[in-house]
Amino acid sequence: MSKKRCPVMTTSAGAPVADNQNALTAGERGSVPLQDYQLIEKLAHQNRERIPERVVHAKGWGAYGTFRVTHDISSYTKAQCLQPGAECEVITRFSTVAGELGAADAERDVRGFAVKFYTEEGNWDLVGNNTPVFFIRDPYKFPDFIRTQKRHPKTNLRSPTAMWDFWSQSPESLHQVTILMSDRGCPTAPMYMNGYGSHTFSFINADNQRFWVKFHFKTQQGHRHYTNAQSAEVIGQTRESYQEALFGAIERGDYPKWDLKVQIMPEEGAEKTPYNPFDLTKVWPHADYPLIDVGVLELNRNPDNYFAEIEQAAFSPSNIVPGIGFSPDKVLQARIFAYADAHRYRLGTHYEALPVNAPKCPVHHYHKDGAMRFFETRHGNTDAYYEPNSFGGPQQDGSRSEPPLKIVGDADRYNHRAGNDDYTQAGNLFRLFDDAQKQRLFSNIAQAMQGVPQDIIDKQLAHFDKADPAYGNGVRKALEVDCHKAAA
Repeated sequence: MSKKRCPVMTTSAGAPVADNQNALTAGERGSVPLQDYQLIEKLAHQNRERIPERVVHAKGWGAYGTFRVTHDISSYTKAQCLQPGAECEVITRFSTVAGELGAADAERDVRGFAVKFYTEEGNWDLVGNNTPVFFIRDPYKFPDFIRTQKRHPKTNLRSPTAMWDFWSQSPESLHQVTILMSDRGCPTAPMYMNGYGSHTFSFINADNQRFWVKFHFKTQQGHRHYTNAQSAEVIGQTRESYQEALFGAIERGDYPKWDLKVQIMPEEGAEKTPYNPFDLTKVWPHADYPLIDVGVLELNRNPDNYFAEIEQAAFSPSNIVPGIGFSPDKVLQARIFAYADAHRYRLGTHYEALPVNAPKCPVHHYHKDGAMRFFETRHGNTDAYYEPNSFGGPQQDGSRSEPPLKIVGDADRYNHRAGNDDYTQAGNLFRLFDDAQKQRLFSNIAQAMQGVPQDIIDKQLAHFDKADPAYGNGVRKALEVDCHKAAA
């Protein structure tokens, strides 16, 4: 059997490497001269192999796949990727919110759920979580909230006190806290959880009519969750359980699938709901806005290089396509800026030209120089480097304009604090749990409150009471049990 001839190793400039085993030496004592440029090149590159990790969602797992439309929602949106029979390539990234890059996969946390659709009209990024709501409704609170999930500046440890202190003074967080501390707060792997756009977005149809929309990815694999004890056992065996499960399933051909469904609200309906439909801490009741089938997301290909294709994958809610738009959701409006800016800082000015982020359709813009300006100008005339110009450069297309927003009403409806009901939906969710689920909820909360000052616990218990008296009483009893265990 003939041995396959390997390609010749070269420097990054393309010159053949004669010896990659021994440093060049000179003189009687074998000192290494600076002329061993390949040694210096290898060491210099190694020093620069790491880039800043994401401030939030640092630990993640991802894969490529396809999205295929199976139902007709063309009356709501003109987006080509959502027309009947349409199919496009996607890349997904799942992640924990609080953990650093080396954190354990199976920790109790909210999970990020991001999908990049490579459509013929540009990239559409749907960047949400595995929960339909979030802890805050106003973007001013996001940096503060994230600080409570990270490390204390003095101890460099996670702080349950900071976490519960913030939540106890932010009643709008109760809905998300209830989900996080329930069974669904610790899925066993990415394929066993739902995904949500979480925010309210717009659909715009061929008649330029606007509809409000919420996106739901429903897992076809069913839901599987760890208890705290099971999670601790898994983490004791491996910190990479999600990566192992997702990568292994795809390598075996056991491709994970999700059904994409949407909730649709007429534009004028936003003025009639008893809650603010753009409030990120609220859901739309399915009885009022039932789920409508759209298509199927399938993950069927693992990346060849995790760093290049998952660590450098850049998702942003600012990436939309004709037929899909935004809403007055305050947190969404802030994310439109913050996500893209995070990528510019972490990856570089032209991060969207990286292969994993580059659209599959033609790209024509006037962004100029700066770090990572490695791509060519492809619109055919080097004189057309500004706009407007007389040299045939790319021009705007007014036909792609969206209809104006028609939101009116009481300003307090969109106020962060005034007039909001932060308890009914959280109470409704609590009452859906069976007795065993409620007991696990109480226990999870009690365990998470260990070491937290009593005055902060009391403030949080008052929120549980307002959602449902049984909720508060159940947590109190669980706290008493934990106290007795600690005393023993």
